[in-house]
Amino acid sequence: MSQDGLMVSVSGIRGRVGESLTPEVMVRYASAFGAWALAQGKSGKVVVGRDSRVSGPMFHRVVLGALQSVGCTVIDIGLTTTPTCQLAVEHHHAAGGLMLSASHNPIEWNALKFIGSSGLFLEAHEGTAMRALADRHISCVTWDKLGAVEADTEAANRHLEMVLAIPYVDVERIRARKFRVALDCVRGAGAVIVPQLLERLGCQVTAIHMEPDGRFPHPPEPTGDNLRDLEQLVKSSGAEIGFAVDPDVDRLAIVSDEGKAIGEDYTLALASRLVLRYRKGPVVTNLSTSRVVEDAAVACGSTLERAPVGEVNVAVKMRETNAPIGGEGNGGVILPELHLGRDAPVGIALVLQLLAEEARPLSAIVAESPRYVIVKDKLDRPNAPLDSVYAALTGAFPGAHVDRQDGLRLSWPDRWVHVRPSGTEPIVRVIAEAPTADEAAALVRQSREPLDALR
Repeated sequence: MSQDGLMVSVSGIRGRVGESLTPEVMVRYASAFGAWALAQGKSGKVVVGRDSRVSGPMFHRVVLGALQSVGCTVIDIGLTTTPTCQLAVEHHHAAGGLMLSASHNPIEWNALKFIGSSGLFLEAHEGTAMRALADRHISCVTWDKLGAVEADTEAANRHLEMVLAIPYVDVERIRARKFRVALDCVRGAGAVIVPQLLERLGCQVTAIHMEPDGRFPHPPEPTGDNLRDLEQLVKSSGAEIGFAVDPDVDRLAIVSDEGKAIGEDYTLALASRLVLRYRKGPVVTNLSTSRVVEDAAVACGSTLERAPVGEVNVAVKMRETNAPIGGEGNGGVILPELHLGRDAPVGIALVLQLLAEEARPLSAIVAESPRYVIVKDKLDRPNAPLDSVYAALTGAFPGAHVDRQDGLRLSWPDRWVHVRPSGTEPIVRVIAEAPTADEAAALVRQSREPLDALR
């Protein structure tokens, strides 16, 4: 939902800096989160981290003070990644965590992400309770009960050690390959952890955009259109693979040895292909993820379970189904053996292990997989409810399988379309996939018609 331009969801708040997102707004929600965390009775500790955004240091100081003001003990891990922050919550047995990051949004945005004591983003009932506190006046504690701030400088190293300890990641086997890797960290928090991981895996790295100052050299979402620099770097350096991460390093996109971005959905498909060799069970992903993940699961003798869009929704479904791997088609890989959160370093390790075992180029692995084309569109969210849109579309496609978990998803054996309001921007997303671009675009056009009629 949106409050005067501020996007408020179960997992956090997000807005444009100096417009809907101000220090006052940060104080309000950070204080409420601190009060909620203290009320859980588990611990008075709250972990705080931030990505490299220009507004990050200012908001970071504001959040620390807000938490102290309600009596929380703050574990400050500084410039970091979202998965590192989630893992630090678990490590410190904290009541929760706050991560300052607007993920893939443009430079003018920032956000406050709410992490529960489990290391997951808040579930629906938790978010409702926390937001109710934000609507009230939160009293500050007296001078003698103010919370302390403790620095944790080892969070990234612990994260790396856990990735390298994944049972089916053979570090020595990967090191022996001496992979030539190209890397784009988009001047985000990836610069503080990804080069260390690749170095410890024996890779020969050529990197660009490594200064973690938040001044993104291109749109920070790791989609194909934004990876032209990395594609060129793969070609010019002779790399066997290219990795791109988003500013808070929970999403991983891949460029093949041919210098072509293969699509973010393939990150989870490739990781699933590796994990299902060692662990049995379903793969879980969201309703907007490509069929390439389902194809990978079926090829490995597994099944696919779909959940509403949102990391916490996928994580909860994974926990319910005891899934060995899951994630989202935006390049987010979740490996429960580490934690139930999207984690780009985990994705990197799994994909390199797959390449080491396959002993053939990534382009050859991708070429043998079925190919689809995804077309994504978005439009301003209309003021009217979307139920009439869903009804019109269901009637227009009588032969489709209908899924109403999250907006409306209509699917057929080789194609699908998903219409849903975004939880992070004031827009409606229309995403379709089919064997050809023309067929996918036609699904998008047909699905937009009832939406356009409301505008």
